[in-house]
Amino acid sequence: MNNLQPSDPTSIGGYPLLGRLGAGGMGQVFLSRTGSGRLLALKTIRDDLSSEPGFEERFAREIRNSDRVRSPWTVTVVDYSAPGQRPQWLATEYVPAPSLAEWVAAHGPLPQAALLALAAELCGALQAVHQAGLAHRDVKPGNVLLAGDRPRLIDFGVARAADDSRHTRLGVSVGSPGFLAPDQAIGSVAAEPADVFSLAATLVYAATGRGPFSRAGEQIPAATLMYRVVHEEADLAGVPPELVPLLAACLAKDPAERPTAARLGAWLEERGGRTGRWPDECPTVLAGELTEVEHAAHTLVDLAQHATAVSAGQEPAPTTARSDTVLAAPPETRRRLRPAWLLTAALAAVAVVVAVVAAVHFGTQRSSADSSPSAQGRPSGTAASSTAGETPSATAQEPQETQESQKSQAPQGEGAAPKVIQAPFELATGESVGAGDRSLIIQQDGNLVIYDQDRKARWAAMTSGEGNTARFQADGNLVVYNSGGRPVWASRTTGHPGAVLVFQADGDVVITSGDTVLWAAGTGS
Repeated sequence: MNNLQPSDPTSIGGYPLLGRLGAGGMGQVFLSRTGSGRLLALKTIRDDLSSEPGFEERFAREIRNSDRVRSPWTVTVVDYSAPGQRPQWLATEYVPAPSLAEWVAAHGPLPQAALLALAAELCGALQAVHQAGLAHRDVKPGNVLLAGDRPRLIDFGVARAADDSRHTRLGVSVGSPGFLAPDQAIGSVAAEPADVFSLAATLVYAATGRGPFSRAGEQIPAATLMYRVVHEEADLAGVPPELVPLLAACLAKDPAERPTAARLGAWLEERGGRTGRWPDECPTVLAGELTEVEHAAHTLVDLAQHATAVSAGQEPAPTTARSDTVLAAPPETRRRLRPAWLLTAALAAVAVVVAVVAAVHFGTQRSSADSSPSAQGRPSGTAASSTAGETPSATAQEPQETQESQKSQAPQGEGAAPKVIQAPFELATGESVGAGDRSLIIQQDGNLVIYDQDRKARWAAMTSGEGNTARFQADGNLVVYNSGGRPVWASRTTGHPGAVLVFQADGDVVITSGDTVLWAAGTGS
């Protein structure tokens, strides 16, 4: 996830925008949430598509139609834009899982058992779409999310509306070169057989790490790929032999020669590919990382609810017990570096807390496009009381033990003086420092976290990796370095020699230079 850019709105349709999840041919995708803390993926539609005659009506119709599917393999449509609203947008439930494209790019092709399970699940997804009288029209690895219970097929409502618009305007169809059917490539209206072709192409990618009309590591123009789709035979080298005849039939040039999704599903079942097997057959590493992300998502909701309560001047409701362990990864996963997709939900947690709480304590300001999540609510010109000269020594105790000793030594209560840490100062893995009811810890998994007295995580840098260290540098920058000495997170407060790190009496941890607050982890007491 990337931070919001200065040109981005702060909300769309009444939903706050928390960060950018990505962009596609049809618009931007943002992370958002409902008032109750439910996470959403909010997709905006490009203005040039929205301006097409009749697109708005098609968009609303297709979203309504898509919502009819209601299958286990689709995401729930939560809301969409009212007529005349710009930008047009669609909000669905957020699934914190990698796409098939992301997973294969990072880990390689799926094992055969997982491939069969995936094929069966996606056949079930297409059957549900087709039984509702719809066609997806853009089945591809990027539109398959590898959730733990079952894969999800996303994005077909927008694809249908855009497909109709582009076919009318240009005589060509929407779709992804290398995965769209030849009938789509030549401008025919895509229907169910086109989805079967695209599904087969997607399964070839899952089995080999490339599409059926491309070579490994090849970078070629989209027009070349489309030519191959229309005129050349699919390359099925590397596909498990028992699946070759099935996928070859689905990749037939003539739509009439392709099997239906139901027929393909029956063939797969004869070969052991059954729906419901995905949780048992998905890669072990994926299952472990999905558990980690699920925990992070729960913590995100807990922290967001806490921030909302603070902003309303209310006593925060107790957070759920499951958030106690979310930010400390299980031992078997601590040693793995998290891929980029895995940090999305966790980085979102930082964005939510800082954006909301910093607005309460300091007033909101937009960060630059390349700033860290923690800097999104960075205040300026805000007074902060401080006392000079106190530099605690780091300990190597485990976080809970360290916190207990800090409780007995540090001043407590609203009248407690802030604790000031002068640069340079460093925390190695397992070390912590704190004051009052807050402690700043560099965990064994490499994450820099602020905990309260109840061992609830109030802020996290969402870093990971063995041997990470946190340094508050002489230039005023708080940085997390990996074991190779490379910075992986920073407060971006460089250029302020003499700045200090302050544990304030209100529970916030800030970096100040004189009377100016340069950075704040708004944890709120």
